Amino acid sequence: MADTQNKYNDDDLASMSLGDHLEELRSRLGKSLIGLLAAFLGSLVVGRWFLAIVLSPFETAMEEVGVQMNLQAIEVAEPFLVYIKASLVLAALVSSPWLFYQAWAFVSAGLYKHERKFIHTAAPISALLFVAGVLFFLLGIAPMVFKFLALFNLGVEYAYTPQITKAVNFILVLSLVFGVAFQTPIAIVFAERMGLVTVQTLQRIRKYVFLSTFVVAAVATPPDIVSQLALAGALYVLYESSIIICRLWRKKRRESD
Repeated sequence: MADTQNKYNDDDLASMSLGDHLEELRSRLGKSLIGLLAAFLGSLVVGRWFLAIVLSPFETAMEEVGVQMNLQAIEVAEPFLVYIKASLVLAALVSSPWLFYQAWAFVSAGLYKHERKFIHTAAPISALLFVAGVLFFLLGIAPMVFKFLALFNLGVEYAYTPQITKAVNFILVLSLVFGVAFQTPIAIVFAERMGLVTVQTLQRIRKYVFLSTFVVAAVATPPDIVSQLALAGALYVLYESSIIICRLWRKKRRESD
């Protein structure tokens, strides 16, 4: 990394004081909040539609196991708060390209000019990976999780009527967890591009990463084996994919030199 940077003048590196960085952070946060607020106001219009999509994995699982879907609302304002939460998450999904662009733009303020080119690629890919992670959980993992939980034999008779707030929170939180987890390739490729880690190092620590994925999954998900295995498996596949991308990128750089 040092040899590469020596090819560039110090003028290539953005010269910013601590005050400038704080002002840049304030500006990016302000723009992010404005974009999120605008998306939230629009999401309120279709919040009920999105909530139906969020609960569809639960409904599908209940139909497959022969259990009647019967969510209950206990608190007075509970239905309204669930609607607001769903609308806020939808706003985060809709505005994710803008939010990730602002985040990467703040990072790029302290990079060399040649390094900032990576940001133009990273920002849209980050948004796509975030949405992909959310959809991966909603469409693929959530139905299996609910089927496992509903079919679990407790050994006693009971009525399976989860509280709607907890059911929605369960889905939304895990959706966001998977969305954030899918950022792994961007973070690893960025670290390799900046010279913070090498492909050889990534290959050498494979076995430690494999074990770490299960630790992270156990902490980030509820205590059900389905979501834990799904998150751990996804994290490791993304890690291996990152190594492949770094190899290809390095090969491309060698050929262009």
